[in-house]
Amino acid sequence: MNRYEKTILDRLLDKYEHSKTFVKANRQNQSFLVKPEQLFAKYRDDSEYELFRDVNDCIVHLEALGYVTAKRQKNGVVVNIRLITEHLDSVYRYIERVPKSDVVTELARLLTQYQDSNAPLNAYCRHQFEQLENNKPVEYFDGDLKSYHALLEVVSRIFDVENETFERDFSVRVLGDSKAFEKLRDRVTALLYKYGDFPERETLLADLNIVRNPGHVYFKGQGKISLRGQVIDFSSMRGDLALSSDMLADIDNISVFGSAVVTIENLTTFNSFNCNDSFAIYLGGYHNQCRRRFIMQVHAQNPDKLYLHFGDIDAGGFYILRHLRDMTGIRFMPYRMDIATLKANLKYAKPLTENDRKRLLALVDSEFGETVSYMLEHNCKLEQEATDLLGNGI
Repeated sequence: MNRYEKTILDRLLDKYEHSKTFVKANRQNQSFLVKPEQLFAKYRDDSEYELFRDVNDCIVHLEALGYVTAKRQKNGVVVNIRLITEHLDSVYRYIERVPKSDVVTELARLLTQYQDSNAPLNAYCRHQFEQLENNKPVEYFDGDLKSYHALLEVVSRIFDVENETFERDFSVRVLGDSKAFEKLRDRVTALLYKYGDFPERETLLADLNIVRNPGHVYFKGQGKISLRGQVIDFSSMRGDLALSSDMLADIDNISVFGSAVVTIENLTTFNSFNCNDSFAIYLGGYHNQCRRRFIMQVHAQNPDKLYLHFGDIDAGGFYILRHLRDMTGIRFMPYRMDIATLKANLKYAKPLTENDRKRLLALVDSEFGETVSYMLEHNCKLEQEATDLLGNGI
């Protein structure tokens, strides 16, 4: 077999595998044809006689094997090549190609194996069964069954990670190779983002405790912290402090002097926030486990404080606030995420994207409905950095 033969047979098999005949949904016999010039651009070029001759010789050979038939003009030019479907098994073996039916069988087996692992996988697998039934591509399957199996294995076990874990360690634990997860990362996050409940794709893995580097909690303002008996009063300090995730277990006590605890979505806003009467924690979008643990300890030891969240006035900001409440059990209230703030900063607002509108529409009937309706009506959203121009602080 030479490359011309393989090119011809591969294209014909592609046509067959994407047809209704393949899924036995066609009532009439289908023919699978290809024109030589569709595969070899210079086939009809008079100056490329050698190519013309070699391609024709290959077609004659494939006819002799019983794999194709060809329609020709009197001058020997092949008009089209037709696949003989009665000899499909032989054709697959000849070009060493795995039959799509075998691939579909294995995909269905894997989907069945993993469909009950967790909610996102269940939703994903149900949709992929529909794809297979309709002879459509399976999402995130790149043609490599081994890689696809690894993808499903990772997604099936990723919710079991209870403590902050480095990507390389997770990779070794699940796949036996420290670099294997890196090759799957994009597909893992894409699948979980589409079929799970993760409004922000960028922070998805960190929220599931899978990190590239150790996490840190940044905080500042009116309070003091005790770590293994050592007390740090940071209320009189300038700037912020940071604790690595490994140090969180060493915290004995956190005392808040101010009237409010404020979580802040954006780092620039956190740095400029005035904490005369508050204790501020940098959230960084969707909080991961180490930030969540710190926030919950602050609340447990200071339950009488007002708990506020300061985020972008957009769909993401509202979803982050809801996620913060759901995951901590603390009734955070929105801070400067209202119509008044929007109106005061309209000249800094940005127009909504189609995806913004879709996500905002799902919030129209929520407690944020009045602000959301204003945003939809006036086609605007506001990043919290813009409000820095008016000055922030409690």
